[in-house]
Amino acid sequence: MHVVLIGYRAAGKTTAGRLAAERLGWEYLDVDRGIEARCRLTLTEIFQRHGEPYYRDVESSVVAELCARNGAVVSFGGGTLMRPVNQEYARRGGLLVYLEADAEELWRRIEADPASAATRPNLAGGGLQEVVTMLAQRAPVYRTNADLTLDATLPPEELADRIVAAVRDRQRAGRR
Repeated sequence: MHVVLIGYRAAGKTTAGRLAAERLGWEYLDVDRGIEARCRLTLTEIFQRHGEPYYRDVESSVVAELCARNGAVVSFGGGTLMRPVNQEYARRGGLLVYLEADAEELWRRIEADPASAATRPNLAGGGLQEVVTMLAQRAPVYRTNADLTLDATLPPEELADRIVAAVRDRQRAGRR
């Protein structure tokens, strides 16, 4: 079994994911970091040099590899779940957890993170309007695929506790 954290950029997938993995005694894996390691470039550099189709192909390859692992918490990039093949990889033995926040909260967090602009590409012009536009496209896919939806404004420790509880419930039910 593995857990896949889904949601928009800045939803808290990394923070909650690391805490949940630690509490479960599992490894924490991040699709974005896997892509960067494979390409030896930042996400923005990959988009600039090779374009989105190349990026998405590498992403799917990384997703297949990470989701094949048992006992892992895997954070997906904000757009990772948009490809149906990535949904399939995530579902195979996975518990999908959507960390949900509104566009204004996500934009506030993005602005507060100086590394965000340097490492992540703009996909629809940038700014709050990009978050609104992209979230309108992605949120229905997140909701449809999620086994569990959590309020991303909860403290990371509480998110991690709820993720761990969901894993334990699934394990008790014999759905590994």
